Amino acid sequence: MSDCNTRLAQGGIAAAIGLGDSPEKHFRDTIKAGAGLCDEVAVRIMVEEAPARIADLVSLGVEFDTVDGQVALALEAAHSMPRILHAGGDATGARIEEALSRMVLESSIEIEEESLATEVVVDNGTAVGLKVLNSGSNTNKEIAARYIILATGGAGRLYRLTTNPEVATGDGVALAFNAGARITDVEFFQFHPTALCYKDEPPFLISEAVRGEGAILLNSHKERFMPKYAHEAELAPRDIVARAIVSEMVKTGRGEVYLDMRHMAPQRTTSRFPQISRFCLQKGLDITRELIPVAPAAHYMVGGVMTSYRGETDIKNLFAAGEVACTGVHGANRLASNSLMEVLVFSRRIIEHTLGNKNRQDPQMSRKLHPYSLRELPCGKKDIIEPDISQLQNLMWNKAGIIRSRKGLIEARKVLAGWQGAVKRPQSRKEHEKRNLLTVARLLVEAAFIRQESRGAHFCLDYPEAREEWRKHIVLSKE
Repeated sequence: MSDCNTRLAQGGIAAAIGLGDSPEKHFRDTIKAGAGLCDEVAVRIMVEEAPARIADLVSLGVEFDTVDGQVALALEAAHSMPRILHAGGDATGARIEEALSRMVLESSIEIEEESLATEVVVDNGTAVGLKVLNSGSNTNKEIAARYIILATGGAGRLYRLTTNPEVATGDGVALAFNAGARITDVEFFQFHPTALCYKDEPPFLISEAVRGEGAILLNSHKERFMPKYAHEAELAPRDIVARAIVSEMVKTGRGEVYLDMRHMAPQRTTSRFPQISRFCLQKGLDITRELIPVAPAAHYMVGGVMTSYRGETDIKNLFAAGEVACTGVHGANRLASNSLMEVLVFSRRIIEHTLGNKNRQDPQMSRKLHPYSLRELPCGKKDIIEPDISQLQNLMWNKAGIIRSRKGLIEARKVLAGWQGAVKRPQSRKEHEKRNLLTVARLLVEAAFIRQESRGAHFCLDYPEAREEWRKHIVLSKE
């Protein structure tokens, strides 16, 4: 149950609860980071309900860090005010996950671990159950349901380098798409600028908060470079920092840059970032004395299953919450530490809705949509061999990663279409996950190919600027 992205969230959770801060300021920062595609109603809902959701967590046993008896608030990139709450320093997600999991374990809720939902059962436009594979016994069964909430997280395993756990295989998006729900904004995949790039270790997240506390970025010549790319320097939005790092790596011919926090008091570093300090030290790296080698890694799926302000999908009684959902809050680029708050706010709204709360009257969504049906693309070859996961991850990293091109996306479309046609009927969990990753990869590449501009987390060399006519949401549905 603990194997999820929530547990790995280091940065914290955003809420306007500090002196001088306000939901309006939080709103403006979120809108700015979203690069013109945020749903303003959804953002207002989140920022205005955020303080109450923090109170909920406190009542459920989450202990946020304090200074002199007051909740400690930190600054992160693209926030105009310190409004990030942390628990256990850089263990915020873990503390939240542990508190909520403990309540579930102490309740009468039935838990089915080692199980994978393989299909949403739909009857006349209504979700009525799930088909489930138990990967331990390799047996299948069907579970009837009044309501289904997809809370399956993201799809970081689409890419060769990712901060996500192995379970982040896009299962919820694939489930919803195959059931007939609309998928939107999936071309916007956020790459975290600073994942540990050390020896042969897999990427490990070095939190945004490290830069918020004063760490600076250096290239391989030990030169600070971020002021050349953005006036906010290291505190610029993630997409800008990630592309700047890639540019510096290309210029220097190196596969990493460096985070420098040696000027910070060692005791402050280890107490503020205990998980990061401990992990790096176990690998032989003392971040209080040495530079931290970092490089971008796939981190967060901004788009997902299109939902209403109550978490509803196009299919009655099927809801989505968290990274799998697209509420419209993030727009084209997620503002740091908004994700944990988004899932709290809209999950609460889902529950209120299913319990029959009729007091809430939300406006209709007014997003400007660009509908597009995903058809099967012709295969270029007759003898295509089913790919392994590493082939898919390398293709997505090289052709649909941080910096994209029309040529690369065209190549990816052809290869993915062929691979999807070659995939056999899945039997095991790994086979189902590979099929789901292929589905999400096709959705992402199609949306990226359609969008003829650069905006937020989507950057295309052929269209390096944002274009007003593309200030709209690409929506994909199954034909």
